Amino acid sequence: MTIMKLYASKISGLGYYVPENIVTNDDLSKVMDTNDAWIQERTGIQERRHVAPGDGNTTTSMGVKAAEIAIERSGVAKEDIDFVVFATLSPDYYFPGPGVLVQKELGLRTVGALDVRNQCSGFIYAISVADQFIKTGMYKNVLVIGSELHSKGLDMTTRGRGVSVIFGDGAGAAVLSRTEEEGKGILSTHLHSEGAHAEELALTAPGMGKRWVNDIVTDNDPDDVSYYPYMNGQFVFKNAVVRFSEVIMEGLQTNNLAVSDIDMLIPHQANLRISQFIQHKFRLTDDHVYNNIQKYGNTTAASVPIALTEAWEQGKVKEGDLVVLAAFGSGFTWGSAIIRW
Repeated sequence: MTIMKLYASKISGLGYYVPENIVTNDDLSKVMDTNDAWIQERTGIQERRHVAPGDGNTTTSMGVKAAEIAIERSGVAKEDIDFVVFATLSPDYYFPGPGVLVQKELGLRTVGALDVRNQCSGFIYAISVADQFIKTGMYKNVLVIGSELHSKGLDMTTRGRGVSVIFGDGAGAAVLSRTEEEGKGILSTHLHSEGAHAEELALTAPGMGKRWVNDIVTDNDPDDVSYYPYMNGQFVFKNAVVRFSEVIMEGLQTNNLAVSDIDMLIPHQANLRISQFIQHKFRLTDDHVYNNIQKYGNTTAASVPIALTEAWEQGKVKEGDLVVLAAFGSGFTWGSAIIRW
């Protein structure tokens, strides 16, 4: 009987990109009934980045910019990238997805490209997919991207303020590479979903279950809010703090680790209050949790790679550290990745 060898994967390169255009809470107060204190009290956000007219930014182009940095830092040549996994809820086109556009823009070989639609958990799901491809020996180097362009699809009026003040634009990327180092790299990933609560955080149109294309063309009802994101904020918060805790503990227990072993927790930047709740519950210090939602807002699939890249750039993620990535979001979906750096 032939026993298949299992390899390990490590993050060999990281990069991120955010638009130059800064939108402060005071800026939002000029277009909707809100203010800096109201937003900070509920979310912890002070500012976010939005694409600006004429800057040329798209979900794909921001992903490409982040990927170029990650590839350069990885030391992996572009011709040695074997596969692309692109996580987003805001693709440039309804189809095809941005993965193939990245393959084109980066000038990669005709490698496979996969799009992941798991919203806030998208990067964790994408990392898990890439890790499995490397573990089985199918690929050696996989490019993983999380990129979002929210600002063009938000209801920037008082009606939409509960959602629109939260989200920002940006992209993060990682190169996963095969490693022979014992006990290093991605130790495990853990993925879950609960579709019973799908519509508690959703954008239901345009979608083939919502209406026919002819209806969209002929019926432009200004009161139809189905084209804007909906979020049951309190319900999402209550579920998030439970699922974050569960999936972090699942990852630690799988690897016979304890909370005290965590050197750096990178949570999805959904809401600073959620991150603070988890930090308090696990009794982690500020040095063991990285948050940047204050300046970028919630960038959905891009938030974990942007935060991870910043933490690494600032020397807060070092060789040998135990790094935990965790996310919860629309779907509901949630997941974690346990990494020995």
